[in-house]
Amino acid sequence: MALFDLPLSELRAHRSESTEPEDFDAFWDATLREARAHELAVRFEPVESGLATVEVYDVTFAGFGGHPVKGWLRLPAGTREPLPLVVQFIGYGGGRGLAHEDLLWASTGRAHFVMDTRGQGSVWGGGGGTADPVGSGPAHPGFLTRGIDAPENHYYRRVFTDAVRAIEAARSHPLTDAARTVALGHSQGGGITLAVGALVPDLAAVAPDVPFLCDFPRAITLTDRHPYREVGLFLKTHRGRTAQALRTLSYFDGVHFAARGRAPALFSTALEDETCPPSTVFAAFNSWAHPDKTIEVYEFNDHEGGGPFHDAVKMRWLRSYA
Repeated sequence: MALFDLPLSELRAHRSESTEPEDFDAFWDATLREARAHELAVRFEPVESGLATVEVYDVTFAGFGGHPVKGWLRLPAGTREPLPLVVQFIGYGGGRGLAHEDLLWASTGRAHFVMDTRGQGSVWGGGGGTADPVGSGPAHPGFLTRGIDAPENHYYRRVFTDAVRAIEAARSHPLTDAARTVALGHSQGGGITLAVGALVPDLAAVAPDVPFLCDFPRAITLTDRHPYREVGLFLKTHRGRTAQALRTLSYFDGVHFAARGRAPALFSTALEDETCPPSTVFAAFNSWAHPDKTIEVYEFNDHEGGGPFHDAVKMRWLRSYA
């Protein structure tokens, strides 16, 4: 599809109409306190990956509810001193993949931690290995409406908590430099990045690419592409529950996390992106609280965004931070 959203001049001023819950901060403070009542219980187990330039560790740590969450830690071979740390979150449906995949960030001389996303990893890529042992009420296939009856039950409460704990786990390794920690991700990974950019107070920088989970009131009525369409299809069956659903989703809206953004940020968006429409991305960008922020706009791209071209932009940008 060609351009379908607001013109770029209007996007640069667009603000979300999502209503922030009055207890947003209290909800997340309580959630993280509950998670930290469990020991982090992080384990780093060396993996024979067949790689000569990168050392890989199979990581397990305790996320939401003390549930075991998997990850990979990749270090340049022969690392002896703490390195800047890149923590990466994964797009919708994917998992952490295989030990020898995704070598870009370790190849830049940084430590690279990738978090598995609970319950996902069976749609694309090399798979995942983290269960989500928590059930939910009736939900449309997918993840967006799991636990949509109440914020306490919602799937992304668990995922965002896992993500905060993932940063804590990665920082606990002696060869990572906690003071130079960057969070980044594409799509769902970008939405998770926005959350940790608010919930973790001392990140060096964040880089959310074409982020998902932003400006829910607009997103679910603007695009009929999944995953946002999951909400509309749920409400098509469960008539009369729109206000309740939007209230729940407001606790996980990247716009509200952005208002608490505590680190320099590099966003990206694509003007033909029907999966994460550019107005929803700009709603988060325009709300991002830290003054050091920029957004790369890819005029004729869909959800792939800038792809490897944007990887090059991120590598140059990160030199100033980590």
